[in-house]
Amino acid sequence: MRGASRGDRKDARESHNKFFQFVALAVWLFGIHLNVLICLLCLLCLVFLPIGWAITILVLWLSQILLPVFAETPFTDCVARFIAKHAPAYFPIEAHAEDIDALDPNRAHVLALEPHSVLPISLIATTKHYGFLPFVKSKALATTAVFWTPVLRHVWSWLGLVPASKKICREKLSDGYSCIVVPGGVQECLYLRHGHETIFLKKRFGFIRVAMEAGAPLVPCFCFGQSEVYHYWKPCGKWYADLSRAIGFTPLIFWGMYGSPLPYPKRMYLVVGKPIEVQKNSSPSHEEVTEIQTKFIAAMEKLFEKHKVAAGYKDATLTVH
Repeated sequence: MRGASRGDRKDARESHNKFFQFVALAVWLFGIHLNVLICLLCLLCLVFLPIGWAITILVLWLSQILLPVFAETPFTDCVARFIAKHAPAYFPIEAHAEDIDALDPNRAHVLALEPHSVLPISLIATTKHYGFLPFVKSKALATTAVFWTPVLRHVWSWLGLVPASKKICREKLSDGYSCIVVPGGVQECLYLRHGHETIFLKKRFGFIRVAMEAGAPLVPCFCFGQSEVYHYWKPCGKWYADLSRAIGFTPLIFWGMYGSPLPYPKRMYLVVGKPIEVQKNSSPSHEEVTEIQTKFIAAMEKLFEKHKVAAGYKDATLTVH
């Protein structure tokens, strides 16, 4: 029998890679949908089976929250490296830095990544396992709701994510970790609109203040295309905004290819801007924080306009709230 042709081998390799990409995405993202399915299963049990079944399933599932994370073990590191290697290639995510040499590997920085979109998927390209950023130590901050979600809390912790709070950010910076934050947070989901980017920064002072207290340079980052990887539906009204703030995330219905959890393979273009130096100030005034915030917003707007053509979004517009 003749061996496989070069084209056959290439097709097999591409199929192999696609399989790995799918598995990486499933491990990384499908925990959200898995939790929804468990909730639906409990509801079905309440309707069709004795209430004890629903309580048992719910208790067993929620008990996963009590399981230790055990981050940074050989196993968890292997899982994180697998996700960081294969999942970004699915879209793909392309990462670019305006001046990579300006990012001191041994100095703590605060990188502010926008937009949040349905999910801030581009965070994967900032993890140490992806290997794009030069920092020796780094952590990405995510909403605390993630760390109360079974399965998701483990996987995202393995990838180097920690709960988003000023206290944790201060601790990490003081320990020499660069911190990647999404300052607009879940608030931006309230402004989601296809074909237009809205970021929520004018009332965000916390990440600026923390950076000033640590004397850590602020780095604007923007990911084009992230808002296109899911379709979504969300309610409207003040009650919806109040509920989102109260629970720490924005409940909305989102879906990908064929109505599944699989996101659309839309190219994403992540740009890391030049660092903005800030003078260390253990107790900055509101006026001093506002001054740096104004510089940061201007840098973010400039970053967006400068790179939107290369990213393939020449007609895109940006609004800063």
